[in-house]
This record gives sequence, C-alpha cells and structure tokens, in this order.
Amino acid sequence: MIQIEAEVQGVPRQEQKPVLTIFFQFNPWGSGIGGIDTLIRSYVKYAPEVFRVRIVGIGDPTEAVGKWRTTELEGRRIEFLPLFLQSDGNIKPRVPNSLRYTMALAGLDLSSDFMHFHRIEPGLVCRQWRGEKTLFFHMDIENQLHGSGGPNEFLWRRFPRGYLAFERMMIGRFDRVLECNSASLAFHQHRYPKLAHRFSPVRNCVDTDTYFPLEPEVRDAGRRQLARSLGLVAETRFILFAGRLQPVKDPLLLLRAVAAIDRSPIHLLLAGEGNMRPAVETEIVKLGLRGKVSLLGAQDQSSLGKLQRAASVFALTSAFEGLPLVVLEALASGTPVVTTRAGETPSLILEGSGVVCEERSTEAIARGLRHVLDQPHLYPASRCVEAAEPYAARSVLREVFQQMLARWKAPDRKSPRAVA
Repeated sequence: MIQIEAEVQGVPRQEQKPVLTIFFQFNPWGSGIGGIDTLIRSYVKYAPEVFRVRIVGIGDPTEAVGKWRTTELEGRRIEFLPLFLQSDGNIKPRVPNSLRYTMALAGLDLSSDFMHFHRIEPGLVCRQWRGEKTLFFHMDIENQLHGSGGPNEFLWRRFPRGYLAFERMMIGRFDRVLECNSASLAFHQHRYPKLAHRFSPVRNCVDTDTYFPLEPEVRDAGRRQLARSLGLVAETRFILFAGRLQPVKDPLLLLRAVAAIDRSPIHLLLAGEGNMRPAVETEIVKLGLRGKVSLLGAQDQSSLGKLQRAASVFALTSAFEGLPLVVLEALASGTPVVTTRAGETPSLILEGSGVVCEERSTEAIARGLRHVLDQPHLYPASRCVEAAEPYAARSVLREVFQQMLARWKAPDRKSPRAVA
C-alpha cells in the first residue's frame, strides 16, 4: 500500500506552494518519444519555482514501486511516484497501460491543488480527490472512433458506443478539459452542452531550447558529419521520421514512398521503437531499401534535435493525429515538413514551411518529398521557424501557469486534502 504523508500543519498560506500532480502512464526518464511524454517534460521544465511538481507514472525495473522519491527532471526538483514497472514504453503490452495504471491508482488519495490527467480512465478512481482536475485530450476522439483513414491503435475503437457511454459518465468529474484539436473540441462542446464552458483549446508547445535552427553553413556541416558517421557520401540528404513504430503512424507507407523517389543520394532516418519494428525491417528488405534506411531506435530529445537540424525534410504519414509535437519540433529546427492531412497538422504548415498531402498514398507522399528535396529554396528555415513561433513552450506555458496561479490565489478555490 502506498503511504501518503500528511501535509505539515500550521504553514502560513503565503509560505505554501500550489501543488501540481501530473498523471500519465510513462517513465519521465525513459526512452519513450511520444508527444505526451515530451509535453509533460515541458510542463515540468517551465513550471515556475512557486509550484511544487509531482508526477505519478511508471518506473523502470530498478525502482521500488509505490514509494515517493525526490529527484530531478528537466533541471528542476520534482517528486515521483511509480505505480508499476516497465522496461520499454514504446512497446504496447497486451494489457493496456491505461488499465494497469488506473487499477494501480484505485484506493489512493492523491488530492492536489492541481491535477493534470492525460487519459480519461483515471476518472474512475479520482472522483473523491479534492482539487482542480484537468483532463487533456491529445487526439480527435470522433475521428479515432469512427474514422476510416487507416491504421488505428485506439483500443476503444472496437467499442465506440462503450467508449462514448464511458466518456459521458466520466467527463463531469473533471473541472477543466483542454483540447489541442479543434475538431475534437467542437465535438465535445456539442455533445455536452451543459458542460461546454469546461472545454477550452490549448496549444501544444515546443521547447525551443532543444529545437532551434542553425546558420546554413553550420547546418550543412552537421548533415555531412551525420553522413560520415553512417558511412554515407557527404552529399547525402536525409528524410527524417520520429515517432513510435505503431500502425497509427504508418511507417510502412513512408518506406514505400521513399522507395518511389528516384533521387540520389537520399537516406531515410527512422527514429523510434514500437511493435511494428519487425514489419518495418521486413518491408525494408522487400523494397530493396537496405543501405538507404537507418533504424536509429528511440532517441532522447537532445539527439532528436540534432537529427532535425541535419534533415532536409521531416515526414509524417500518420492516419490520425491530435496536434503532433514532432511537427512543431521540425519546424522550430528550420526543417520543412511533408505530412498527411492528419489532425491539426495542416494548420501548423504555413506556405513555404512544408507540404500537406491531400491523399494518404504512396504517390502523394513521394510527390511531396520530391517537391521539397528538389526545391529547397521554396522552404527556407526562416519560414519554418515562423510557423512554430506561436507554440514556443516558454511563452505558451508562462500564460498557462499564470492562469493556474491566479486560480490558486482566488478565495473560492477548491482546497485539496492533505498531500504527500
């Protein structure tokens, strides 16, 4: 049983810190490169020191389960509680982590001034917890449930009526619902008119300390260095994919598009891990792409930033998205994007910063990649950076935390129970 210590009594209100507890089934120091993982790390990094930050997540096999520990993440002190252990967050287990995570939360009281939930399932067990509960939706729920755009790993899709009934039961348990996808926001506000005031748009954000452009000469030197490290000719241009190797990202479509590009020398970098890695390896052999594709595995943010700055183009072939952080990371690095019309992605692409393919097909993706590779002068780094600028984490999260602090100081705020 996880023991929750009582808060020290008698501390003057002006000396107390608002407590933010973030709930998500991930290891903050693990190799996962999902967008939610990255977003949470940005929230931690840019949280003002006035906030006390806690994360309830998943530990690695060396950790003790169910014990709070004080540690450091993104340069700041946090408290971390692992509910269970997992070696690789990029591999989908047979029992969904969202279910394991929710079951592990049952019976606990993790009340806090602010609680951020990145999945709806914990609503089952947090109803009695005191404090402001915020639910983040990171995808277009309606499209995930009913869309026919391609591969879809959203397990609730098998039971759309069951999900909608569950959502209706859970949604009122959250004080605020933040959505990065405009279609999903409109869907929920229409579906829950009495709760429409609780739903708000939120900008996903990119950490421009990690993702930033370089001067052309420096960028080209980095590209040449990467080519040498992979045993490729110095003139090699790189197409980059970064994400989980899962069906919804459709890496096989990208491989087929690269095989259809008659440009040389080009090389595809696949940064990520997932259940589809064996299928990707098989497809590389089948398409005759040996020597033209590098499977890099999961990369940390610093390494991924270097890859973004070495790439000539970033490719996204997803069937479904919310507002993919990896696209913002590419743009902030000065790298143009070729993408499918998935989620909020098209709204991120300004003219001159990339290509939105109207069809999710091999021919359309290959055509978009050719266009960017053949005419790089049409996609200057400055235009890409301009597209990403409104999403810079430093400014986006400053506003988020200012609003949170104002609500905490309000005389009618909800008071949490004791916290650890």
